Amino acid sequence: MKPRDRTRKPAVEPTDLRVRAEASVKARKARPAAARTDVETARLVHELEVHKIELEMQNAELQSARDEVESALMRYTDLYEFAPAGYFSIDESGTILEANLAGAALLGTQRPQLVHRQLEQFITPSSRPDFRAFLVRVFGQANKQICDVSIRREDDVVLWADFQATCAAALRGDARWCRVSASDITTLKRAAEAVLRAEALAIRNRELAEEIARREVLENALRESEREQVLLLARSRLMQEQLRELSHGILHAQESERKRVSRELHDNVAHAAIGINLHLEMLSRESTGKSTARKRKLAETKALLAEFVEVVHRFSRELRPTLLDDLGLVAALRSFTKEFAKRTKLTVRFTSEAEADQLDVAGKTTLYRVAQEALTNVAKHANATRVDIRLQEKRGSICLEVCDDGKAFEVAHVLVAGRQRRLGLLGMRERLEMVGGTFEIESAPGTGTCVRAVVPLPAAADPPTPAIS
Repeated sequence: MKPRDRTRKPAVEPTDLRVRAEASVKARKARPAAARTDVETARLVHELEVHKIELEMQNAELQSARDEVESALMRYTDLYEFAPAGYFSIDESGTILEANLAGAALLGTQRPQLVHRQLEQFITPSSRPDFRAFLVRVFGQANKQICDVSIRREDDVVLWADFQATCAAALRGDARWCRVSASDITTLKRAAEAVLRAEALAIRNRELAEEIARREVLENALRESEREQVLLLARSRLMQEQLRELSHGILHAQESERKRVSRELHDNVAHAAIGINLHLEMLSRESTGKSTARKRKLAETKALLAEFVEVVHRFSRELRPTLLDDLGLVAALRSFTKEFAKRTKLTVRFTSEAEADQLDVAGKTTLYRVAQEALTNVAKHANATRVDIRLQEKRGSICLEVCDDGKAFEVAHVLVAGRQRRLGLLGMRERLEMVGGTFEIESAPGTGTCVRAVVPLPAAADPPTPAIS
């Protein structure tokens, strides 16, 4: 703060009175002693007494004025020093010129240590740009300026302060300065932040309530959907079970029909064809000496009939080989693989290391059909040169493997491909599931394809029947 005069000038200065009194005494002394009279002496004494009274009155007046000044100074000091707000006098550079006790307490330091220090040193880096702009406004405009800054005290406590300042007259020379009042608004800031947080929390709570309501609706819909899905799944499983039973029934009926048709072909059609062939042979013998053309026609007819008999026999074996029922699985597979190798010109190797005839009729039929379908696929798609067929016993099961050296394929892709391409594989799997077996396919580039079918042996098997080579 700008210093103020601590005394008030009286009406007449004491020095002036003294000078006047001394001058009056000297004038009287300059007069001749003889000229002095008793009257003059009495008047001089009277004047001195009057001056004495005037001096006493002036002294009393001066004492009163001094008491008033000291009282005003005490009031000013009390108001300045013990005000609830901090006061600072700073120049344009932000240097502290004066500070009251509240200001020193606000900054957390002693007042003597504040003078000639930069006020900006106590302001956090994030608030310094605002403080500098505040100083520019204060010294550039005549009205009051306001700024909120964050302060870091000497004891590292961070608080918020409200600065209000106006430019003032010069303290000394041409230097400009301003008065700054600082109030601790940390509580207000925190309260405002708390209000903002409360408002944000209220908004978030409303959003959460809406989200909860929306999720409850979705959960209810999901529960309803789950219930519907459970019902659909149950229906699907029931239909799947019914389809499986239907498929198994169809396969059983198909196998039974194949067996019946095979026996009909073998017993009736083949026998009739053989009888016709015998009659043709007899006609051929009876036509000795007849025309060469007739003999040639009879020979062609016999050849065609023999081919027909072979086709009927092969078709009968493919439908239901009699060897499977009469001699067992090993003999049926050996016969089929020899015929397959002869027909396809492929190198086929069949090895048996198992008592496969321990299986029941369904198990033997299943493995035979799997081998039949696998070899058919090799002939159609594999472009192989060699096929290995192994029949062996593993851990209470009969395992059939059909492996080729042909081109590989993506098993998963083929299984989900069109119906025409996957029907044979699914048929093999269905047959094995009917007898409680398992079905696997392995295929990799450079190694070919291997089909593996495993059928468990019956729990109480009959004594094994020797395999016929």
